Amino acid sequence: MSNLAVLPILIPLISAVILIFFNSKVNVSRMLTKIFSVVSLGASVYIAWQVIEHGTIVLETGGWVAPYGIVLVLDSLAAVLVLTTNIISVAGAFFAPYAGLGEKERFYFYPFYFFLITGVSGAFITGDLFNLFVFFEVLLMASYALIVLGGGKVQLRESVKYLLINLFSSMLFVTAVAFLYGVVGTINMAQIAQRVQEIDQQGILTTIGILLFFVFATKAAVFPLYYWLPNSYIVPNPLISALFGALLTKVGVYSLIRVFTLIFIYRIDLTHDIFLWIAGLSMIFGVIGALSTNNVKLIVAYNIIPAIGYVLMGIGIFNQAALSGSIYYLIQDMIVKSALFLLIGIIVYVAGTSDLRKMNGLIHHYPVLGWLLFISAFVLAGIPPFSGFIGKLLLLEGAFKSDLIILAIIGLLTSLLILYSIIKIFVRGFWGDEEAMAGIEKKPIKGMVAPVVFLLSLTVVLGAGAELFYPIADSIAAYLLDPQIYVDSVLKE
Repeated sequence: MSNLAVLPILIPLISAVILIFFNSKVNVSRMLTKIFSVVSLGASVYIAWQVIEHGTIVLETGGWVAPYGIVLVLDSLAAVLVLTTNIISVAGAFFAPYAGLGEKERFYFYPFYFFLITGVSGAFITGDLFNLFVFFEVLLMASYALIVLGGGKVQLRESVKYLLINLFSSMLFVTAVAFLYGVVGTINMAQIAQRVQEIDQQGILTTIGILLFFVFATKAAVFPLYYWLPNSYIVPNPLISALFGALLTKVGVYSLIRVFTLIFIYRIDLTHDIFLWIAGLSMIFGVIGALSTNNVKLIVAYNIIPAIGYVLMGIGIFNQAALSGSIYYLIQDMIVKSALFLLIGIIVYVAGTSDLRKMNGLIHHYPVLGWLLFISAFVLAGIPPFSGFIGKLLLLEGAFKSDLIILAIIGLLTSLLILYSIIKIFVRGFWGDEEAMAGIEKKPIKGMVAPVVFLLSLTVVLGAGAELFYPIADSIAAYLLDPQIYVDSVLKE
């Protein structure tokens, strides 16, 4: 049973290696990508069911007993995030043939696609901080390759900025891990959690915790460290933007959740209060960015930032209702962000521009696109009965329980502004006279729309089926609030 923990890493890794040999055979690569992604999704569904039914799966690789060897830990949080990652991977695999990649498909796009999934899954599953750094580098190296595919001037400029920011944060990451090892003598997260309670160097540990927060906050793109994200995420192909928007920042968020619910929990009055301030500012400045532009790609990219603020809000409040909301919101946001980036990519393709001022009347030729965008806006803003509402409702409940009224009001107002930022694309771009589309050739979009429908259908299911899915999020929150469960499962004490 413990060997199941390696499958979410092994399947995409083997898939990537196999696809290297078929890089020049595009049709074969497309077919294999679909098959491999579906197989990986099937494995992740089975693994998630096993974890939820029977508890955490721990794999001590090479027979080395924890904490001495490399440990993979598939707990309920990691399992649902791996499952969500593979759902997005399947949607991307079926969207790829229609994504307009062209010659990019022959330049090892599909191997790098699976290397990215390997790195993301590994980061969710690893049980020690150094291997978290390693998997970060795996996914970042794959993302470096994906972001430069195409080689345009703007793309090159933004990819250099993206590369430098992530290299700097990675350097700080490995430095912080080295400092932490020097203080506690281990990099195994379960043993670190155990030892930070025993040693009398809380000042140094708090400093290391803040340094790690800076690293993960940079990768998660929270205020004020989000400046690198919007333009970097809109220059690649829409499929690559969808992967980045749905997965890369979320690995940073996951790292914040893991580290600040397991290890650095002895100065909640300091660290988690900082989280609350940053969460509120991320919501405000992210939505201001979304409202300030007429570039439809940038509108979606900026909306990543307030979403991260909502998740960080739950970590900062640090009660069961708020953490449940963070988990629920994180999962649905990964799905809806990937759907939105794909959808906006299709809209830009059919309109021939990303400038909202130059769009009008699209609803007459592409009604399905218009109503999918309308639904996406409601999901993103948290309007009932969609999935975003469940997560935000739990976050607001947690905020009111902790008397954080102002933060709750910021959350509510931000939701309304997020709704407006997406609805304005619908109103300005889709509404209008049919004459606005006169002389413009209608482009086929059938194959492109199916993955978007698949993803948005899941957000509807997450909302309508809240009675089924909420207990899972609530149990994960209860688990996170008792770090001793994680420690005992890994160290078997």
